[in-house]
Amino acid sequence: MSRFWSPVVQTLSPYVPGEQPKQDGVVKLNTNENPYPPSPRVLTAIASAAERLRLYPDPHATRLREAIAAHSDVAPEQVFVGNGSDEVLAHTFQALLKHDRPLLFPDVTYSFYPVYCRLYGIAHDEVPLDAAMRIEIAGYRRPSSAILLCNPNAPTGIALSREAIAALLAENPDRLVVVDEAYVDFGAESAVPLVARHDNLLVIQTFSKSRSLAGLRVGFAIGQRPLIEALERVKDSFNSYPVDCLAIAGAVAAIEDDAWFLETRARIIASRDVLARDLGQLGFEVLPSLANFVFARHRSRSGTDLAAALRQRGVLVRNFKKPRIEDFLRITVGTDEQCGRLIEVLRGLF
Repeated sequence: MSRFWSPVVQTLSPYVPGEQPKQDGVVKLNTNENPYPPSPRVLTAIASAAERLRLYPDPHATRLREAIAAHSDVAPEQVFVGNGSDEVLAHTFQALLKHDRPLLFPDVTYSFYPVYCRLYGIAHDEVPLDAAMRIEIAGYRRPSSAILLCNPNAPTGIALSREAIAALLAENPDRLVVVDEAYVDFGAESAVPLVARHDNLLVIQTFSKSRSLAGLRVGFAIGQRPLIEALERVKDSFNSYPVDCLAIAGAVAAIEDDAWFLETRARIIASRDVLARDLGQLGFEVLPSLANFVFARHRSRSGTDLAAALRQRGVLVRNFKKPRIEDFLRITVGTDEQCGRLIEVLRGLF
């Protein structure tokens, strides 16, 4: 602590990301990265864009917004892009979620949400998941300024249907509903088709997971124009160039190579099903995931002990020391070889 700190800094408890090991040979299943490389077109596009590094990038990321719009069947002016979906979320909290009434989100969800609330001074209430770790729409029938849902939810992997999101929007026409779809491409239904009918919906997605671009940092939001304008106002008061020229080129190439996307996604979904089956045979309760990870707890072993034992044997998974979920492991779906190594180690432990 320093006497030069602003008061807000003294009260912050920052988000803690998953471990990034420095040694080789680790089976890394703790940060939900895609186990497959990005489209070869991405590497070609980035190499070509490197010639423009002496110039500032397009502050509006026009090519990228147009590519996202074409892929999502919306207008380019309905798209906002940022330096990863975390930055898009940060701008959303500041631009759209700070009001007199509290923001609502689940008690078990992406742990960055309460961090943003503390950073920006946003009142919030956490709505408990049900006993099966599912979001109950009825729990959001309480006074609030807005509703924020991660769908599929993290770290549970359980998804709401588009029909359920539509019902929530119709029931709350005067409240903003933000749907964080970081993992939507692995089997869930996107809420983007609902944007045309609902001016109170903002959908946020990322290139980090299904497009294998976690290291490039590109995220985006889709909503009706007034919501996007709010994000642009905050962005242009903070950083005019959040998405660099390499990221723009790489993301455009990634979204245009649907064949690569569909192939790698199918492989992850197939591996997820096998992993869930194998964990179940070892005595784990595995929640029904539509993400690129599974959330599982053993019926007789603590999550903390299992995570530590796996780590000692070169396998990293994520364990959250929080109420209700401290015995769960969040396990990224890796390659079949990586998942097989995890199961082999677990069999040895049991």
